Formats: sequence, C-alpha cells, structure tokens
Amino acid sequence: MRRRQLLALALAGAMVTTAAACGDSPNANKKSGQAATVLSVGMPNGPQAENNNPFLTTSAAASLGYRWQIYEPLMMWNPVKPAEPFKPWLATKAEWSSDYKSVKVTIRENATWSDGQKVTAEDVAFTYNLVKKFPAINDQGVPYTDAVASGNEVTISMASPQFVNQQKVLWRVPIVPKHLWEKIADPASDPVKQPVGSGPYTLKSFTPASMTLAVRESGYWQNLPKVKELRYTSYTDNSAQTTALANGEAEWSFVFIPNYQTVFVAKDQKNHKMWAPPVLGIHGLYLNTTKKPFDDPTLRKAMNMVIDRADIFTTAEAGYFHPEVKSVTGLPSPAGDSFIAPEYKGQEHKVDVEGAKALLTGAGYKLDGNTLKDRSGKAVTIRLTDPAGWSDYQTSLEIVKGNLAKIGIAATIDKANQDAWFRNVEQGNFEATFRWTESGATPYDIYRTIMDGRVLKPIGTASPAGNFGRFDSKEATDALVSYANATDDATRATALATLQKIFVEQMPMIPVGADNIGGAYSTKNWVGWPDDSNPYGALQPTQPNAVDVVLHLKPANG
Repeated sequence: MRRRQLLALALAGAMVTTAAACGDSPNANKKSGQAATVLSVGMPNGPQAENNNPFLTTSAAASLGYRWQIYEPLMMWNPVKPAEPFKPWLATKAEWSSDYKSVKVTIRENATWSDGQKVTAEDVAFTYNLVKKFPAINDQGVPYTDAVASGNEVTISMASPQFVNQQKVLWRVPIVPKHLWEKIADPASDPVKQPVGSGPYTLKSFTPASMTLAVRESGYWQNLPKVKELRYTSYTDNSAQTTALANGEAEWSFVFIPNYQTVFVAKDQKNHKMWAPPVLGIHGLYLNTTKKPFDDPTLRKAMNMVIDRADIFTTAEAGYFHPEVKSVTGLPSPAGDSFIAPEYKGQEHKVDVEGAKALLTGAGYKLDGNTLKDRSGKAVTIRLTDPAGWSDYQTSLEIVKGNLAKIGIAATIDKANQDAWFRNVEQGNFEATFRWTESGATPYDIYRTIMDGRVLKPIGTASPAGNFGRFDSKEATDALVSYANATDDATRATALATLQKIFVEQMPMIPVGADNIGGAYSTKNWVGWPDDSNPYGALQPTQPNAVDVVLHLKPANG
C-alpha cells in the first residue's frame, strides 16, 4: 500500500482524458486472434513532469509505477503473504546477522544494465551508500551506516536491528548503476531524463500524459517478458481512469471505482476483474500536532469520537476499498487481530457525539451555539486537504466535515494539486489530511509511520519516511525501538502494548479504513495475473512486484 507504498491517485489536467483514446490506443493495431504485444497501464495522476528518478516519491516513474520496470530491487517480497520467504532477484541470496544489524547479499553474475555494462557488487554498495548519504532519497527511513563490496557479495550495515524492516532493506531500494549515478550532483533532485536500469524495459518516449517503455533486446538476466511494450497513461482523475478501464483503453490500474461491479466488471463480465487483498496497513486522518489547538490530545480524541467510519466505508469507499477499522488500537481486522493487546480486545470505535461534547467541555472547551471555542476563547476551525482527483478521499473529507460540525468545529476542504500535496504533507504544511501508513508483516510499520520520533522533522523539512503529523513522544519512539530490537516475543508484546496505549490515549492519527494492495485488470489480452488462486504478489502497478506481475503475463491468444 500503499503501502499503497507511495501511491498517487489523481490530479487535475484536462489534457489527459484523451491521451489513450486515439488510433494509437494500446492494441489498436492488433488483428483479431493475434497475440497481444502491448499492455496498457493507467493511473489517475494527471499531467506528469518528466522525472524518472526512481528514488523520488513524487517523480512520474514512482507515481505511475514504471520505475520498477526499469530498476530492480535485490529481492522480491510478497506483501499479500508477508511471512513467505523472499524471492531472489538481483541478489541470489541474503543472509542476516543474528542481531539483524547487517545483511550479506550475493549479487547474481548474469545481470547487466540496459547500456550493456555488467551489474556488480560495487553498484549495489554504491546504491546503499548513496541512500545513506542523501536522507531525502531514503524514503523508508532505514538507518544505513555502510555498504561494502567484496567479490560478488555486499555487506549492508545498519545502526540498529532491522528485523521488522527486512522488506524495506531488500525490496524497497532500486539499484542504480554507479558509473552513471556517481556523476549526478544531487540525486534528490535530478530528473534522470535517460534512465538506465537492470530491469527488462527501457524508456522509449515521454509526454506529460503518456510514457512508453520498450522491452530490452538482450542482456536481461532472466527470460524476457512477453509484453513487448508497456504504455502508461496518466488520466485526469478516478472517473477518467475508470472510463478507460471500462472501455478497454486501460488494462491495468490501481484506482478507486465507485460501484465497481456496475461501471467496470459488468462492461465485460468475462474479462474485467478486481483483486484487492488486505494488508497490515491503514488509512486515516493525520492531524498536524504542532498546530494549536490540535496539539491537544483531548481535542483529537473528541474528533475521533464523532468520525462515522461506517458512512465513510459505505459512501466514500463503495463498501470494498478500505474496510472499516473498528478496533480502538487502529489495527485492521483480520490482519491485526492477533496483535491487539489484552486490555483493548473487543473495544471498538463508535460514534458518540454527546460523549465528545462532554469530554471537551470537561477539558475547558466551550460550545457557543454551533461553534466550539478553545480554552483561549478562539473558535476551532480546521482545513482538510487531499488531491482534487482522489474522489474517495474527497468524499471522505466531506463526511468528516459534517461529522466535526456536530461538535462545533468548522472545516474547510482544500482540493489540492497532487505534487503540492505530497510536498506539503511531507513538510508538515497542513492541518489535517487523509493518508495511508506503510504496511508490513507486523503492526510496527503502522505505528512507525504515525509516531516515530526518529524521523521527526521541523515544519518545512521533508519527512518522507513518516510522522507527517509531527507527533513528538519519546515513550512511543522508545517502544518502537524496543519492538524492533527485541529478540523474544514477550519483549515485543510489551512494546506493542505501550504503542497501543499511546495511540488510544493520545490519538496522533485518527484511523478510519484498512489498506489493500490490489488493482483492476483485464484478461482479454493478457492472462497470468495474481488472484486468490495464485497470490504470488501484489497486483498494484506502483509496487516493486509490478515487474514480477508483467513477467508472469502471457497473451490470452498466445
């Protein structure tokens, strides 16, 4: 996910809606019965600036997901079945030290860059040292200390145990060629106009609305994919993307589709499919805890008490996209059930407007008619923001606005530009926003994204690894460190109970819905997609698994 690991869903831009509707549509030149060669991928992210930097969450390559077709990680991890062993990728083996402070990886001998040069252990060591040197491209916040190559092996060292972050170390870092990147002065801002990677595709063309990738002619370390060309289209918004899926212009996307059975599946009952398996991550309302009066846990708890999660799930998320989070701990069911501390088992969120009013007035707030005033007598207002085209989030914000009005909080809604929203959230320039958490094999990633003081940054300084609400709690940070460093289950359980207590009592983020990591797709031209019968990886085209999905695909008429 999201997560939607750095998912982007929409941005305004009228020029995009017709991008794939012309004669050059994905399979316009395919004769009846002929095997497909082109796969059309769409995302509702609006016009894109030409930026192929694989490390930047705001680049076109990350936003649309094609970075993972050009660049590759060391290992492949399956977030749908997180307990499964890693699949060898650019590395054939990964051996962790007993304290999980280092991992020795063996680099495969037969991989080459798309410019023909050999992929080496030196490239891998260089990549990890680059991420260490430039925190702005370390979007997972892993505390790398060194990476040393010896022969075809690389030892990657970290400042603390990474038991809970194994997938972030091995699966989330795109490996780049040293001979090109050592010439880049600032890897945190360079747009990388001519990307060279180890993956099966190269960038063929780029426009703000569409990008085409061509399969490499030779040198890829495994069998080349059957998909000879990947055509990415960035549609205006969710509606435009859904229309493209329904009429066959787009064959693969991760997008919220209201009434998906009617507007998508029913258009081609045989071929139009949706698969959205749950993962251990959540979505909710991040509050900027540095801005008064939202620095007050009592106010945040009262706001939590009036949020109508059932309405958001049914109305905004079409009853399928982000299942309601009911546990007061913020952990989704069923993925998080076994992690809930004994004192919170069975305790669920419920809408309690009168209880919220009593909590506030008892803490010195005053309800003056339909206006809530803080302890200083100032009316409480809040600005809610999310990208304009993210229709489910925009509807969620409208519901939240109505919910908060019941306790006298006047909310306004900002329909933001997507790129500006990403920057503002990472820099803490917001009051409240719907956003996702990272997901993983344990709840650690949920709570780390929300409460980790180790990535706490001042307002104006980007914190891409999390703690967007600038929640400052040494106790929470210590518990996260304890959980990550633990060598036994009892220590982990104690640390997790502490995190849940802080979360429930201080409400640094209001949890609303569970995360999923799926997609909409068509089997008309391509088969081999992951599904319930073969959940070999995430279906979301912006995840590292996207390259594995494409490698599994075969022409439906092949």
